[in-house]
Amino acid sequence: MATDPPHQTAAAANGFAVTYTARVVFPVAGPPLPGGTLTVAGDRILAVEPRGARAADVDLGNVALIPGLVNAHTHLDLSGARGLVPPADAAHFTDWLRGVIAYRRGRTPEQVQADIRVGLAEALRAGTTLLGDIAAEGASWDAVAATPLRAVVFHELIGLPHARAVLGIATARGWVSGRTPTPLCRPGLSPHAPYSVNARLHKEAVNLARETRFPVAVHLAESPAELELLRRRRGPLVEFLKRVGAWEPDGLAHEHEEWLVRRLRRAPDLYVHANYLTPTRRLPRSATVVYCPRTHAAFGHPPHPVRDFLARGVRVCLGTDSLASNPDLDPLAEARFVRARRPDVAADLILKMVTLAGAEALGWADEAGSLEAGKSADAVAVPLPDRDAADPHELLLADHPGARRTLFRGAWRD
Repeated sequence: MATDPPHQTAAAANGFAVTYTARVVFPVAGPPLPGGTLTVAGDRILAVEPRGARAADVDLGNVALIPGLVNAHTHLDLSGARGLVPPADAAHFTDWLRGVIAYRRGRTPEQVQADIRVGLAEALRAGTTLLGDIAAEGASWDAVAATPLRAVVFHELIGLPHARAVLGIATARGWVSGRTPTPLCRPGLSPHAPYSVNARLHKEAVNLARETRFPVAVHLAESPAELELLRRRRGPLVEFLKRVGAWEPDGLAHEHEEWLVRRLRRAPDLYVHANYLTPTRRLPRSATVVYCPRTHAAFGHPPHPVRDFLARGVRVCLGTDSLASNPDLDPLAEARFVRARRPDVAADLILKMVTLAGAEALGWADEAGSLEAGKSADAVAVPLPDRDAADPHELLLADHPGARRTLFRGAWRD
């Protein structure tokens, strides 16, 4: 891949216009542009144009130039767990949960912060420019806020017993009051899941989100055990919750996952996983399903209802989940996995899931997610295979090695 001369990088950083061309430019907001150009002035996109409309200063070579990648769901604090807590099959989901809890309890605060930094470094290498991270007590905030990318850090709330729920909402209010959004990092709230959070805590968390206009992310319909617990108050999650001293059936929602969907209707929502959520349910206009494809496959779940959600007009974006269930934190690898396993999902929609749909879900679509004039100059140069295809999306979504380069706010990352 061609490299841009140092003076071109300096020019862009100083506000002078620099025009890049590539084999294919994918604006996402419009059709692919073979031989198209991206013109950057300072930290803004000045223009995205077809071949021949403007002379290029820099030819990036045989690459796809795409918007910065969006990872809508991960847990950076589990980045040290790669390979240590292998996913079980869907019927033994609670075995994996026990492993994750044991791992977390064995980490010191210093180790947790080191894990977060490892995850952030991997995210940057993949070309991620926007991510949504869920962290216990918002522990990743300082590290994420100091990293050159955009993010929403979700303070995770857990507590099914009433006493822990009361403490949880008090802790969340304290965290929220101490967090001022920065130009690149915003706070959010994440009541973990219906089986792990008291119904009152769910309600209070949503009310707090409405007060502060923070986004809400909830793990929902992730496993058969969750549905069995919520619908029938039985199954492996009952034994799991008893073992960890958190079983209090009165704290569960009374109307299973439909209750939560209604409860969150007026909040900006991310429904994480939704592996067993029926697409025919009426979701809020603000709702987004966050599909984590390789984690979904690792647990052996039935095919995800992603196509049905899309057919009903529900926004779907992709996340990597954590390194406790996934081999890496690469959103493009997730997209390529979906293309290989789900040819029934259109290639252009898959690219949108790791760019504009994720930016919309996280509340950053005014700045990120597509290559459009006026937006932040965030892009990734992705090496392409040396062959042709009728649809250039097929080249982008084909597994192909090669180092990516990331443009963030008009400057190339080292």
